Amino acid sequence: MSDWQRDWPAPAKINLFLHVVGRRADGYHLLQTVFRFLDYGDRIRCEPRSDGDIRLATPLPGVPPETDLTVRAAKALREASGASEGVTLHIEKRLPMGGGLGGGSSDAATTLLALNHLWSTGLDTRQLQQIGLALGADVPIFIHGHAAFAEGIGEHFSDIALPAAWYLVLVPAIAVPTLEIFRSNDLCRDTPAIAASDWRPGFGHNDLEVVACNLYPEVARHLAWLRQHGDARMSGSGACCFVEFEQEQIAQRVLASLPAEMRGFVARGLDRHPLAIC
Repeated sequence: MSDWQRDWPAPAKINLFLHVVGRRADGYHLLQTVFRFLDYGDRIRCEPRSDGDIRLATPLPGVPPETDLTVRAAKALREASGASEGVTLHIEKRLPMGGGLGGGSSDAATTLLALNHLWSTGLDTRQLQQIGLALGADVPIFIHGHAAFAEGIGEHFSDIALPAAWYLVLVPAIAVPTLEIFRSNDLCRDTPAIAASDWRPGFGHNDLEVVACNLYPEVARHLAWLRQHGDARMSGSGACCFVEFEQEQIAQRVLASLPAEMRGFVARGLDRHPLAIC
């Protein structure tokens, strides 16, 4: 199988904690968080085109193809590298929109990583991260490729090693708009910052959680159910929530007890992105 025929993984991420520690003059929020990847996500296949066009074969409902992050990523890579090739992108979506699992950002990062290889553009990780940051604050971590303590607007990384773990992730049937959460007057924006070396598993909370739960009661309901089984937290700006387990069979047992109107999945935590090049 050639690289053009393979599927390229775009894994989910979770935020093990997420603190808002300030705000820049341009309005961007300053964060501290720990990103971890999951062995669950979308998959992308790239089909070469001879006409130079960049097309999306699998558009999302309500999302014009030209605004899709994968199409924007392919165009940004071509502009930055001087490439002239075309591509049709096929995306197998498993990650929800507005779920806080980084689905769109992960798809964009995988598009950059895949086409950087397929088009032989030769850009390094730092250059790809710069392209990715212009697409979205979560894109660089997927290109960085390692579980990390992140700072700034989410683009400064300190790699960390995490204990083996399995996660039960619940997926409420709603999409939470990130901008709505960050624009809320109720958002805490002054949580004290810590040094990356001081972070330990189980530390902190998610500052966005209170706002999301107030605006979207389904998030609060899913968190309440999960907290029967451990220190449940929301990922990103929501809506997805997770709880950690040391053993897969325990996570699967709890998943099997999920109320019929809820849905979720169990995934293993990863320290490295499947396409890590750093």
